[in-house]
Amino acid sequence: MIDRFLRQVQLLEGAQRPLRSEDVLVRDGAIAAYGAEARALAAAGGVPGLEAQGWLLAPVLVDPHSVLEDPICGRAETLASLVRSASAAGYGTVALLPRARSWRDRPERLQLNAPAPFELLLWGSFSAGGRGEELAPHGDQLEAGAIGLADDADLPPLALLERGLRLAEAGGRPLLVAPRDPSLTQQGFVREGVEALRAGWPLDPVVSETLALQCLLTLAAQAPEPTGPLRLMNLSTAAGVQLLRRAAAVSTRVPLASVGWWHLLADSGSLDPVAEGWHVVPSLGTPTDREALIAALADGVLSAVAVNHQPLDGEEQLLPLDQRQSGVAGHRFVLPALWRELVVARGWSPEALWQALSWGPSRLLGRPEERLALGSRRWLLFDPEQEWLPKEDPEAPLAANEPLLTERQRGQVLATGLRASLWRGGQPGEDQLLPDSPGN
Repeated sequence: MIDRFLRQVQLLEGAQRPLRSEDVLVRDGAIAAYGAEARALAAAGGVPGLEAQGWLLAPVLVDPHSVLEDPICGRAETLASLVRSASAAGYGTVALLPRARSWRDRPERLQLNAPAPFELLLWGSFSAGGRGEELAPHGDQLEAGAIGLADDADLPPLALLERGLRLAEAGGRPLLVAPRDPSLTQQGFVREGVEALRAGWPLDPVVSETLALQCLLTLAAQAPEPTGPLRLMNLSTAAGVQLLRRAAAVSTRVPLASVGWWHLLADSGSLDPVAEGWHVVPSLGTPTDREALIAALADGVLSAVAVNHQPLDGEEQLLPLDQRQSGVAGHRFVLPALWRELVVARGWSPEALWQALSWGPSRLLGRPEERLALGSRRWLLFDPEQEWLPKEDPEAPLAANEPLLTERQRGQVLATGLRASLWRGGQPGEDQLLPDSPGN
């Protein structure tokens, strides 16, 4: 790896640390020095400087939940392709839900690994096989390294959920639950609203989320500790946000909650009828839902943005919309798209965006917040102005259901210590991939 000396890059070291301009030396993929020391070492080593005033050097991003069904032979995605694409997008941690061809509900199925410094985390399964009929062996999964427990995209039966909480085998580890009752969706896949009604889409009533959420908030209020083990996955409606706000106003026992990145960008009033991204779980919301989700993320009612990566292969994509599996894919679009939507269009600070994409997700997972440190390779370098074409990106995943695939993008991760071989940022206008250095 060639050493890089970044002149006056915008440096975001961690939570509660202000953004500042700084000179930074990167050596062998790791942060080597700041300020005067970086300048001295660069001069001594003859390292040319890169003018980096418009770039952002920050901690890696964290994805609290995504799906990988076939890590070895998957046509939609493999573990190798996921790690390559996610790390190139600046994601240093990805936590996988238990859904898989061989459901991850036993210790022997929790043996996936990724090369450091990338961190692959696995959610254990709350119920056996994800069927919601009986509890999986919680203690055994956690002992085998599971980050916590989760099921699929629907609410487990309440009796089973209450039993699992009462047994408390999770030992304080997070229990991730989706506030969604599939029996109330009426087989709709777009949230009820004027826009979806006009377009003729099958409607999913709001009550499919709010009724399940009310039950979960009741269970959370009975938790023995203020935070409790419950975590809420993929809130998607304004009504759900309102319930969460009301609960937070009267109780400290309100679960941390995530929102999918796509629900912050698209809604039934703005998405083209033939565009990718209509069929997702939970259902795509109305413009009012999207605005409420963004506001809740801004003021901390929602804690984390999840990629909720659910890759589909090309064959699946040929099926009619209402017959194919649900989901969107694409770690590589999250930071650029949300930077444009939240920082550029709405005036968020980079710190606020990192709270949603890195520090908040770490907290939801019960992990330490990411921060930059000397010797660390868990960093990313982002250029908000870099333009790129997704179809020409060599770091693309295998998935065929990326919703922004045909649109020219602005904003790209230029480099990351997660992959010392990757460096898109050379001199202005120069893109390059360097050969892998030893050990990478």
